[in-house]
Amino acid sequence: MEGSTVHATLLRRSGLQVTAQRLAVLRAVRELPHSSAAEIEARVRADLGAVSLQAVYDTLAALLERGLIRKIQPAGSAARYEDRIGDNHHHLICRVCGRVVDVDCQLGSAPCLQPADVRGYEIDEAEIVYWGRCPDCAPSAASRKGPRGDGVTPLPGDRGEEPLWRAVPTLVRGAAPASEDARSPSIVDHRAVAALG
Repeated sequence: MEGSTVHATLLRRSGLQVTAQRLAVLRAVRELPHSSAAEIEARVRADLGAVSLQAVYDTLAALLERGLIRKIQPAGSAARYEDRIGDNHHHLICRVCGRVVDVDCQLGSAPCLQPADVRGYEIDEAEIVYWGRCPDCAPSAASRKGPRGDGVTPLPGDRGEEPLWRAVPTLVRGAAPASEDARSPSIVDHRAVAALG
């Protein structure tokens, strides 16, 4: 019950009305850090009975707007939500199982990285995601032989096939065949790319 009191106070201080749904969403984000909206909806549904995914998205948007939660969106993943806010931390993500954990920034203050040229921007944050294998997945991944025979399970896009950057130039209008150091074409015929999908 103490958590509900804290959450109710947070909602009131941020100018939001205290509702059972908002309390349930805040509780789910606290109990299931780095969860997707669908995972949060399942927890809220278990707590309240009936709730729509859209209602959960609307509540998450209101909480985000007020700065009560944080949204991260790792590449290739659904948006994830957490209530660890107000500090400068980053995330570790397992490529095998998708587990996400917090990791404190080594430097402490934001932004912890500065680009070589800020191009007139005022930088206030750097979002860093570390990718690898968690302790539970690393031993099993290391025990399997990958297609290269190196004992490493291939990662998405690294299955021994021709790299996409070498195949794409054939879709470029008037492009010469890819050379070993041609990494990214400048003009892509998007109709040809769409036809691949």
